[in-house]
Amino acid sequence: MEKEFLETWEIHNRINLYLLDSILDNYLTDSAGPKGRNVGEQFAHIHNIRLLWLTAAKPELLKGLEKIEKEKGITKPQLKKAITQSGKAIRALLESALKEGKVKGFKPHPMGFLGYLISHESHHRGQIMLCLKLSGHPADKKVGFGMWEWGVR
Repeated sequence: MEKEFLETWEIHNRINLYLLDSILDNYLTDSAGPKGRNVGEQFAHIHNIRLLWLTAAKPELLKGLEKIEKEKGITKPQLKKAITQSGKAIRALLESALKEGKVKGFKPHPMGFLGYLISHESHHRGQIMLCLKLSGHPADKKVGFGMWEWGVR
């Protein structure tokens, strides 16, 4: 079961990268309105929340990871690198949590934490899709359906 648990996280993270890869660089600034996060900021938020959990639960896994500051500008290569690296660090946290039976600072258990992470990040993927659509740059239908193809991601 441990293998499937960790593989579930990895598939989820690859779906984040699949969506990111499908978005043109100049669409990273697409937003649903003047006050919300734009597409690039949504991806940065996903990464930054991962860092918050790593800080709370296993700070030694933060080595080499940096928060993305929107004020400095956000690029697609930066996001791809950040999501990839923080994805690996979260995998290591999940692996450790399975051995310890808990995630420091989270209740009830590691399976619940995995569910929380996937729910949170999937919510933001939906917001990304909405930002793109409302900005006149909807994701390709292949990408929209492809995010649900967990067996091939």
